[in-house]
Amino acid sequence: MGMPGLRRLDHIGFTVPDLDEAQRFLVDVLGCEYLYSLGPFSDEGTWMADHLNVHPRATVPENRFFRLGEQAIFEVFRYTCPGQRAEPPRNSDVGGHHVALYVDDLDAAVAHLRAHEVTVLGDPTASRGPHLGQRWVYFLAPWGMQFELVSYPDGRAFFLDEARRAGAR
Repeated sequence: MGMPGLRRLDHIGFTVPDLDEAQRFLVDVLGCEYLYSLGPFSDEGTWMADHLNVHPRATVPENRFFRLGEQAIFEVFRYTCPGQRAEPPRNSDVGGHHVALYVDDLDAAVAHLRAHEVTVLGDPTASRGPHLGQRWVYFLAPWGMQFELVSYPDGRAFFLDEARRAGAR
């Protein structure tokens, strides 16, 4: 069955060490639109731990919201916290993650990243199997968070096959 009423992804939240650096990257390099800021948030009780699963004395001096394209919203936090870890997780770590962004022209997007001195991990890779038709490459935000660019302007095998099956019904 799944979750009743679930319709779409609403936003992605992540924590950065420097909101100004993150804003420059998100706006000037990725092309996000800055929307607004909230904060500060803190609590002397257990609200932060109970509601956000962080240390009870954690604070959020500010968080900023950015729109990417027509739908994605990034909620970007700066936390202060006793015992805060500063190194981002790798994909292989538990809790590791990446944010994948679709682009129409992967080569032009990679050239843009490199022109802005963004660390691009290797060269674009062509996928196989269900992702045949897709190319992708990872890159790092200035604070080390992993992003991915993907492009499949002519479709991916899985979705093309799925559309053919649906048309045959």
